[in-house]
Amino acid sequence: MEIILAGGSGLIGRELAAALLAEDHQVWVLSRNPQAASVATGAQLAAWDARTPAGWERLVEEADAIFNLAGENLGAHLWTPDHKKKVLSSRAYAGQAVMQALTAAKRRPGVLVQASAIGYYGASDDHILDEYSPAGKDWQARVCLDWEASTQEAERLGIRRVVVRTGLVLTKNGGVLPKLLLPFRLLVGGPLGSGEQFYSWITMQDEIRALLFLLKNENAAGVFNLTAPNPLTQAEFGRVEAQVLRRPYWFPTPTLAMRLALGEMSTLVVDGQRVAPKRLGETGFSFSYEQLKPALQAILA
Repeated sequence: MEIILAGGSGLIGRELAAALLAEDHQVWVLSRNPQAASVATGAQLAAWDARTPAGWERLVEEADAIFNLAGENLGAHLWTPDHKKKVLSSRAYAGQAVMQALTAAKRRPGVLVQASAIGYYGASDDHILDEYSPAGKDWQARVCLDWEASTQEAERLGIRRVVVRTGLVLTKNGGVLPKLLLPFRLLVGGPLGSGEQFYSWITMQDEIRALLFLLKNENAAGVFNLTAPNPLTQAEFGRVEAQVLRRPYWFPTPTLAMRLALGEMSTLVVDGQRVAPKRLGETGFSFSYEQLKPALQAILA
């Protein structure tokens, strides 16, 4: 297949491109700076402005699939008004560009995979959330609602659209895991806030396997949660980290301290969602890692 990746230079995008290339697919990565982009070896680069299809619209005519993973990193900076504006606008503009390209195309790809996140559900208590649960009411939920809506019109064009709401992706190469492990490496690991908030996680390996599974499964459409079947409270998650690293588990960090240090962004670590991948299971996907301890052992081996 010929596949276009918007956001192909990000953490998940690079791994996805490498996996697609390993299966002999042709991969085009859209980049605002092709000369400096860090992408999987073998991927081809096409310039875009992340707002319009100018310069890459010809690729759509030949593409079999598009992944729209593009968007400003939610956790890269404190949630200042400027950063929040960039987060929202980057997702809206990227979706707008994809839809303009699809609408104008004489031949359209068969499938569009649209990224989202479990932040869609907002901060919640310990009740289980699946793909049929309602959206939350906080800012994260608004971001995800707008992100998903940005390409919704693709369905009216007859394109199979898959929306993936991803949880905490665990990999030693970046993202959230090195940050979560750092306190334990420094011998000051312990519960964050109450420790009762749920962390819904997935290994990078299963994230990529799920994306490939949904790409190829012609019956897969609509929303899918990309999280392992066994989310843990932060306290349980931390104890597993301590066990795998052979470090003590003791120093709690009060919720107030986290909120003072991180502001609104503290919700990423002191609030949580207990998310279930219900539709992935119904569609026949099987996880390589359902439990956190063997997952961390494999990642850190």
